[in-house]
Amino acid sequence: MPIRKKTNKNPPVLSHEFVIQNHADIVSCVAMVFLLGLMFEVTSKFAVIFITVQYNVTISTNDGPEETAVNHFHHGIKDLATVFFYMLVAIIMHAIIQEYVLDKINRKKHFSKTKHSKFNESGQLSAFYLFSFSWGTSILLSENFLSNPVSLWKGYPHTLMPFQMKFFFICQLSYWLHSLPELYFQKTKKEDIPRQLVYISLYLVHIAGAYVLNLNRLGLVLLVLHYFVELLFHVSRLVYFSNENRQMGFTVWAVLFVLARLLTLSLSVLTVGFGLSTAENQGFDLAAGNFNIFFVRITVLSAICCTQAFMMWKFINFQLRRWREHSDAQSLKKKQAPSKGKSKKDKVNGVNGVNFHGADSPRSRKEKSS
Repeated sequence: MPIRKKTNKNPPVLSHEFVIQNHADIVSCVAMVFLLGLMFEVTSKFAVIFITVQYNVTISTNDGPEETAVNHFHHGIKDLATVFFYMLVAIIMHAIIQEYVLDKINRKKHFSKTKHSKFNESGQLSAFYLFSFSWGTSILLSENFLSNPVSLWKGYPHTLMPFQMKFFFICQLSYWLHSLPELYFQKTKKEDIPRQLVYISLYLVHIAGAYVLNLNRLGLVLLVLHYFVELLFHVSRLVYFSNENRQMGFTVWAVLFVLARLLTLSLSVLTVGFGLSTAENQGFDLAAGNFNIFFVRITVLSAICCTQAFMMWKFINFQLRRWREHSDAQSLKKKQAPSKGKSKKDKVNGVNGVNFHGADSPRSRKEKSS
C-alpha cells in the first residue's frame, strides 16, 4: 500500500530528497507490477518466479493406510528473484512501522538526535527479531529439531526443506538485503555506515552460507538462539529510552549473550566438527549438494569461531565503556556533593565578600552606638 509522508516542502522530482521521502510509494509501485503480472497469461510465468517459492519436489509417504504427498523444496538460482521481490516487501513494511509506530512515539517523547536514531534502529530490529524468533521456534518445534539434536547432521546433505523453512531463509536474506538501501533512505550518518555494513554483511554471509551449503538445520537453530538474545537487547534499550533508571534488562542480556556465544560454538563444533566428519556421506558433489569435505568444514568452523570472537570483543569493549561511564558519573556526583555543602557553609559564614550577618556583628553595633 502506498505510504505518504506528510511534508510542507515539495522537492524536485527524482531528486535525492524526493526519492527518500517517497521511496515507499515507489517501491510499492514496483511490487505492484509483479502482482499485476499474475493476472495475464503472458506474464504470469515470469511473475510467479518472483512471488512464489520455487523448486518444488513432491514426495509420497506411506505413514498411514493411505499414501500421502508431501511437498519439499530445494534451493536454486531462481531464488534470487524471490529474494528480490520480498526485499521490496521488507522495504514497504519498514516504512509502515517507521511512519505509523516509531515516528508517533518519537514525536511524543521528544528524543534527542542520538536517541532518535538509536530508538528507530531498536524499534525496527525488535519487530524483526520478535517475528523471526517466533517463526523460527515454530519450525524447530514442528520439525522436532530440538528434541532430536542428531538430526542437525544426520542424513546430510539436507537438500530438501519444508516450505516454512525455505520461506524463512528467503525472508531472512530479503530483510538483510533491504537494510542496504535503507542506509540511504534513512539518511544514516557517515560515521554509522561502516558499523551497519559490517553486521549486515555478517548476517548475509552466514545465512547465505548455511542456505547454499545445505546446513539449513544448524543455521536455523543458531539464528533462533541469536535472535532471542538480540531481541532482549533491543527491547531493553527501548525500555531504557523510556526510563533511564530501568537497566536490569542489560544485565540479563549480558549473561545470556555470553551463554549464547558458548552454545553457538558448542553446537557448531558438535555438528560440523564431529557429526559431519564421522558421517558416511563424505565427499564433494555439487549436483547432489554435498559439501562434506575437510576444507569446507574447516572454513565453516573458522567463520563461525571468528564471528563469535569478534562479537565477544565488541561485547567486552561495550561493557568496559559502560563501566567507565558509570564510574565517571559516580565520581562526578561525589565531587559535586562536598562542593555544594562547602559553598553553602561559606555563604552562611560570609565568605566570598558577602556577610549576611554583618549588621549584627559587634563592630557594627559599636559604630552605631557611637
